[in-house]
Amino acid sequence: MIPDQQKNLLLAIAASLVIVVGFNIIFPPPPVPGEVEKSEQAADPKVAPSAGSQGDNKIAQQETSNKAKFLDDGPKLGSDVSDVMPKAAPTSAENTAMSRGAALKKGPRVQITSSRLSGSINLTGGRIDDLVLRNYRETLDPTSDEIVLLLPVGSDRPYYAEFGWLGNGVKTPNSKTVWQTSSSKLSPDKPVTLSWNNGQGMVFEREISLDKDYVFEIIQRVRNVTKNSYSLAPYGLVSRTGTPSILGFYILHEGLIGVLEGALQEVDYDDFEESGPKRFETTGGWLGITDKYWLAALIPDQEKMVKTSFVSHTRGNHQAYQADFLSPALTVNPGGTIETRSHFFAGAKEKKLLDSYNKSLNIDKFDLAIDFGWFWFFTKPFAEALSYFNGMFGNYGIAILILTVIIKLIFFPLANKSYRAMSKMKALQPKMEELKERFGEDRQRMNTELMNLYKTEKVNPAAGCFPIIIQIPVFFALYKVLFVSIEMRHAPFFGWIHDLSAPDPLGIFTAFGLIPWDVPETLALVNIGIWPIIMGATMFLQQKLNPTPTDPIQAKIFMFMPFIFTFILAPFPAGLVIYWAWNNILSIAQQWVIMRRMGVKIS
Repeated sequence: MIPDQQKNLLLAIAASLVIVVGFNIIFPPPPVPGEVEKSEQAADPKVAPSAGSQGDNKIAQQETSNKAKFLDDGPKLGSDVSDVMPKAAPTSAENTAMSRGAALKKGPRVQITSSRLSGSINLTGGRIDDLVLRNYRETLDPTSDEIVLLLPVGSDRPYYAEFGWLGNGVKTPNSKTVWQTSSSKLSPDKPVTLSWNNGQGMVFEREISLDKDYVFEIIQRVRNVTKNSYSLAPYGLVSRTGTPSILGFYILHEGLIGVLEGALQEVDYDDFEESGPKRFETTGGWLGITDKYWLAALIPDQEKMVKTSFVSHTRGNHQAYQADFLSPALTVNPGGTIETRSHFFAGAKEKKLLDSYNKSLNIDKFDLAIDFGWFWFFTKPFAEALSYFNGMFGNYGIAILILTVIIKLIFFPLANKSYRAMSKMKALQPKMEELKERFGEDRQRMNTELMNLYKTEKVNPAAGCFPIIIQIPVFFALYKVLFVSIEMRHAPFFGWIHDLSAPDPLGIFTAFGLIPWDVPETLALVNIGIWPIIMGATMFLQQKLNPTPTDPIQAKIFMFMPFIFTFILAPFPAGLVIYWAWNNILSIAQQWVIMRRMGVKIS
């Protein structure tokens, strides 16, 4: 019969293995870098904002017979959005998608220029449908293409933002409207104003400004020079056509996202198949579409209640996705003017920047655009600490080393207690071997004597697993930070580690970089790099300081654990492997000092 202490030890070992192996299965490591990180772009140029309307009841009603007009003239709302969603088969134009360059040449545009963005606004429809992130490239190669976030209508899978008005009895701008512009260029110090006269006594203006980062401010005005009053409801939408190629990790959300009704709302691309559209009424908040590192988000007026929607529908051969909001209807009287203000974020999900917009624009929980996950109480402080130390030393790898030391200091009392228990176990090794020789054939008697020995010496054999167990949440949280934080993307360490968010690039089948050839995917699993080997070696050395289990099965499990962990962690981000190896080194030093002080022989 196995004593309780032995059972606890076996359970602790099994739990550790299950957690780590299960983590690798459920939360698989990211693919090897070098794959193009382009956003899959999309948008149906004729999708209406799907949020229900407010104010004038005439705005809230659209006859089904107007479907054809809706498809041609742009956004219209119906009491049942599904009635007016385009379901038509693809036209010849949709089957002959143009390149991005060709689509950009089709009509007049306002150029967007800043230190962080380049692109243009299509004057036909007034859409922001062309954006390039100037500070980010697809790969580590400095000559690789810049990240293209938004794509124009006419390209294969357009992705854009649109703002406008919905009304009944008055001609409003639509996707075919050609706007006049006050300037041919938009920059942080030079806003532009688009204007259009509907020919019926209504003048529509759209003033667009850009800050030094990624936020556009959209001020829409309507001047009424008729003798009648009209009700108009302002809207905004982000639309993308085609389901993008996502990583598909359980720990990462990619799809439609927002903070609505005070809570984070996440809708995966495949959620629409089961649950259909999602609708919310909210005051404050934001909504949009997110990729791993990039975000396109609408930010309505934070003081007004708006109706919002996440919707999807078939557009030709592609599935289209849309996030939109509809504000309360405003009445513009004869000779009067109405105005509405909103914002649009399109860029990289940099934590400090999102935090700054939280404050400057008073946006509710804008930082939740970064998927910090269940262990946010660890991941957020870790992200802050890494950013702080990177600012101090200019290297995120050094920041990881410093953070590891701090974590070790925090857990020092608990780990110290565990290492003392393990040292006692090590000191008892000769007595345990003696019992094994005396009662080797009588397993029940030997286990009884071992239990009595543990009680006499006041030793808990399961205590040695505690340092591993307490590290698991920290391990998960640090992995999450390295995985989702754009600050880690392409962040170098020293030597051959040029991207801490990617696996160690040097493998045994390339002689650690000496033989330049592409290792087949079938060998990728065993093509482990230098840092995983260092991690495995330090784990082996730490194991040698621990007492050897008397049970042969347990001894074999312990013997193979460093080897197994080396291959498990090899595909993980280099930053995480560096953390684990450095943590092992610190643990070895701590345990060695304790054993020396206790007079335990180190073998």
